[in-house]
Amino acid sequence: MLNVILLGPPGAGKGTQAKTLSERTDLAHVASGDLFRAALREGTELGMLAKSYMDRGELVPDEVVIRMILERIQRPDCANGVIFDGFPRTRDQATALEAALVDKHQSKIAAVLYLDVPQDVLLRRIAGRQTCKTCGATYNIYYFPSHRPGICDACGGKLYQRSDDSIETAQHRLDVYFEQTMPLIEHYRLQGCLHEVDGRREISLVTEAMLIALSLNGTAK
Repeated sequence: MLNVILLGPPGAGKGTQAKTLSERTDLAHVASGDLFRAALREGTELGMLAKSYMDRGELVPDEVVIRMILERIQRPDCANGVIFDGFPRTRDQATALEAALVDKHQSKIAAVLYLDVPQDVLLRRIAGRQTCKTCGATYNIYYFPSHRPGICDACGGKLYQRSDDSIETAQHRLDVYFEQTMPLIEHYRLQGCLHEVDGRREISLVTEAMLIALSLNGTAK
């Protein structure tokens, strides 16, 4: 099993790249957010445990999240390896995950891909997002706007901006991310497994840069 971590701030395009890399490398895409939603929806033991913390307004402890992840990577589709998306977020989480992988006789983290995007670009990507209320199509007023302002090109539905995509909320999300994650980036840099990728480029070019980094570990097709 080969484990890869994909890091990137909100707006960096991490989710899109994770899915593409999964297809190109045969590594399973394991997103912590998806795990939470699935566990809550299915009412699993871990899902209910996580819900008990969330209902009290508390953060779900790292050990519960890691148990979810370890349970997930035991499934057959993870036999070749995993791309972790959304976890770890802090150095403490990284240390706990590494210890758990060793304890369960899983492979260590082989590579960490960090999507590096300037904050001003991230703000435009996040605060410029619009979504169609009817069909769910997405646009960006700065990069790929609809032909008619506020109107979806695909179905003519009304476009709206999510409340958590306001400029103030976007700035706060970025501030929290960088405060938590910069020590984590340095942690992996010191381990010699961090690959920084310029996330400002076109999606396909970012993908190719990541595949080149992964080819050092023999993961890319």
